[in-house]
Amino acid sequence: MDPVSTPERSTARRPWWTFLLLALPYLGLCFPGLYSRATPALLGFPFFYWYQFAWVALTSILLYVVYRQFKTR
Repeated sequence: MDPVSTPERSTARRPWWTFLLLALPYLGLCFPGLYSRATPALLGFPFFYWYQFAWVALTSILLYVVYRQFKTR
């Protein structure tokens, strides 16, 4: 009988800062009481809306950085 081959698991430890980067969007949006206000407005949009939209773009960048970190190992 041939043993079933399984993919090797990487035993290398991942840098702690990669997991912290993934937590930033959650923490940045977790407390709406901190950013639920109208000022400062940006191009006519209240702070509440553009702050959340900025996190969409920032989260995409953070996910790319973490992806590249994990892919290179």
